[in-house]
Amino acid sequence: MGQNPTDHGSAPDLRVTLGPLQLANPVLTASGTFGYGLEFADFVDLSRLGGIVVKGISLKPRPGNPPPRLAETPSGMLNAIGLENVGVEKFLTDKLPSLLKRGAVVIVNILGNTVEEYAELARILSSASGIAALEINISCPNVKEGGMAFGTDARMAAAVVAAVRANTPLPLITKLSPNVTSIADIARAVVEAGSDILSCINTVAAMAVDPFSRRPKLANVVGGLSGPAVKPIAVRCVYETVRAVSCPVIGIGGIQTALDALEFLVVGASAVQVGTANLVRPTSSLEIVDGIERFLRRQGLAAVTDYIGTLDTQCRFPFAEERCPVETV
Repeated sequence: MGQNPTDHGSAPDLRVTLGPLQLANPVLTASGTFGYGLEFADFVDLSRLGGIVVKGISLKPRPGNPPPRLAETPSGMLNAIGLENVGVEKFLTDKLPSLLKRGAVVIVNILGNTVEEYAELARILSSASGIAALEINISCPNVKEGGMAFGTDARMAAAVVAAVRANTPLPLITKLSPNVTSIADIARAVVEAGSDILSCINTVAAMAVDPFSRRPKLANVVGGLSGPAVKPIAVRCVYETVRAVSCPVIGIGGIQTALDALEFLVVGASAVQVGTANLVRPTSSLEIVDGIERFLRRQGLAAVTDYIGTLDTQCRFPFAEERCPVETV
């Protein structure tokens, strides 16, 4: 019989297995909110995170959109960065070696405007040592289809994943967009095409305006909404996705605390990504790791896998006989 984690100070086991990907704990950083990881190295021990998903990488460097590119909203943030990045060549020479020296588990988010660009990125990155997995950003515009985002059409999304799968042996994560009628349909299509893992959600399409100047707050007019405001949408998307496919799912969206992360885990996510919270508190991801461990210890659970997917859909009051105070998580 396993030892109760509340006895003798033994720590709960935080390890998770996501198909071919094994992580020391279920907390990763989300692409676009943690830079290349090195920007946070003075605040966070990168080796303690389950993984770092670096900002999206393209074949060639991208300058991104003109400013303003960020705007605060009630309980959230709008961004229209425009996928600014250094390009794959500089990432491999200037960023990846330093990340690996710090013991980081590196997952590379890839993006393109054609299926061929995604495939070529997968081929190049697969020749490098030390990359744990690729995350495919299918929210990019398909220039051959009039600018429609790959992720909004099951056929196009599957085509991207199949092309990447054919060019890499690395574990594949496909990042799903919430800006669709049925996220389950997209999930099934990309898994059938070869995705090992799914992550959801990407940002929610949104905009904000200044009523005095009568101008949009973003130069791009429309951007992506992230932060606490999108968490209920993200939890619902993860809940639906977990029930649509048999592969592991990573939950993303509005995670600020360990309790937020636990919402995703209990509905079936095998791991989570922390995004906008990194911009508020650079140490938030590690605080969430520690908070999950304290929660499991208090609950008498030996491992995080004993908690994942244990949602009781019978809604009763009170919600719990004994609730764990927020301040202890």
